[in-house]
Amino acid sequence: MVSNKFIFLNIYMTNLTIKLPDDKYTRLEQMAKYRNTTMSLLLEEIYIKALVEFDAYTHFLSRATQGKVEKGLAILDKLDNHFGKV
Repeated sequence: MVSNKFIFLNIYMTNLTIKLPDDKYTRLEQMAKYRNTTMSLLLEEIYIKALVEFDAYTHFLSRATQGKVEKGLAILDKLDNHFGKV
């Protein structure tokens, strides 16, 4: 028995136009083809990574303003001792 169930989500999307030099566009096309995906999905992956990085950075800044400098430096020294200085 086949059931036809549909879930309707209210997802609002905005279009974005990006101007890129031809060589960069061509490289993105090649990258998408290499990954066997579409340009839209490739760009989605790229912007999601950028947003996660930004969220981590802003979270770090928020936490850093609430902490104690001495404690933070002690933790960094501990990491340097364990992993070695770069």
